[in-house]
Amino acid sequence: MSNNKRLPKICPACGGRLHVQAMSCEECDTRIEGSFPLPQLMLLSEEDQQFVMDFVMCSGSLKEMAAKLKLSYPSVRNRLDDIIDELGRLTADMDSVEH
Repeated sequence: MSNNKRLPKICPACGGRLHVQAMSCEECDTRIEGSFPLPQLMLLSEEDQQFVMDFVMCSGSLKEMAAKLKLSYPSVRNRLDDIIDELGRLTADMDSVEH
């Protein structure tokens, strides 16, 4: 049986951004509690996260990504630019929350 659980990023009650409250080690049963924001890459859509993962696995080659995705080089470049813009917005949002 596969585990298809996904880490939620948005509060179902109010739509706010969720934070991690606790983490634990299955090896030694250590538990860490606090309020930790999710990493910026985790705030991207699952589709964008997969694109970033594939891009890294292609050693950052847009040409290789274009072949893998069967898209034109400009289409892949535009997709990457959109993700870069989204990460910039997420960074700005996180900075405004921290200050």
